[in-house]
Amino acid sequence: MPEITFLPPVPVLRVFDVAKAHEFYLGYLGCTVDWEHRFAPELPLYTQVSRGGLVLHLSEHHGDGTPGSVAYVELAGVRALHAELADKDYPFLKPGLEEDAEIGLSLTLTDPFGNQLRFNEPPGE
Repeated sequence: MPEITFLPPVPVLRVFDVAKAHEFYLGYLGCTVDWEHRFAPELPLYTQVSRGGLVLHLSEHHGDGTPGSVAYVELAGVRALHAELADKDYPFLKPGLEEDAEIGLSLTLTDPFGNQLRFNEPPGE
């Protein structure tokens, strides 16, 4: 029987406005667009954005994801990410850090569509 190898999951987050999505995911969070797909120019966008090991799919398609979804992202360097974001001119979000002895240090970002990205650096990282 062939070996099964799971790769990290890729969350699909629902978005409603490409310009606002780009402002948040590219301008604020620092991701780049890896690819974009539309079945026709006037149809909804499905795209992949990434930054390092963070890979997200953003979709305008009805039924793809639910507004207000949560993506949990483990990382090393949450303080550096927080400092980087604090230096940006993005008036819609000024997140803080939260520390929990069991969970670690976390930073939660809410995109313009209500989706949350929970960046967490586990204890001892």
